[in-house]
Amino acid sequence: MDNAVPAPIIVTALIGEPDFAWLDGLRQRHFPPERNFLRAHLTMFHHLPPMLATELKARLAEEARAAPPPARVAGLINLGKGVAYRIESPALAAIRARLVEAFAGLLTPQDQAGWRPHVTVQNKVEPPAARALLAALQADFAPRPLAIAGLAAWWYRGGPWEPLSRHPFRGA
Repeated sequence: MDNAVPAPIIVTALIGEPDFAWLDGLRQRHFPPERNFLRAHLTMFHHLPPMLATELKARLAEEARAAPPPARVAGLINLGKGVAYRIESPALAAIRARLVEAFAGLLTPQDQAGWRPHVTVQNKVEPPAARALLAALQADFAPRPLAIAGLAAWWYRGGPWEPLSRHPFRGA
């Protein structure tokens, strides 16, 4: 892997412990191991141009000067061939909206489209297996708070993501 070669950038919200441990544990148990190259994550942008790296880091650092945005695990999503937890956070959505505005004209269609924040715990399985997990998780589901610890940017070079920057929330 050549780290000097420009690559698309992915932006995620960092999930605080113990919420991360809970979601990642579910992902480790239910995601096909041969396809599971990532830890549990909450993607905010899927593909930003590499030329934005410096400006993006500055904007994420500025956003992280604030207090962590309140968030909650609000429900489950049937992905057809997988299952995800739906996340609600108006404050995190506002951060994303500011970044969308800042990078208008440089976003892919996927990143321009409406954002549906979620954490995938299963994907790329047969639909009956996904439906079975969805039913099992729904049986005892109750909305719960979700700690958002920071923002992060990652290089995507075709395999596991490579860290570009991490920005923990610092406000009270």
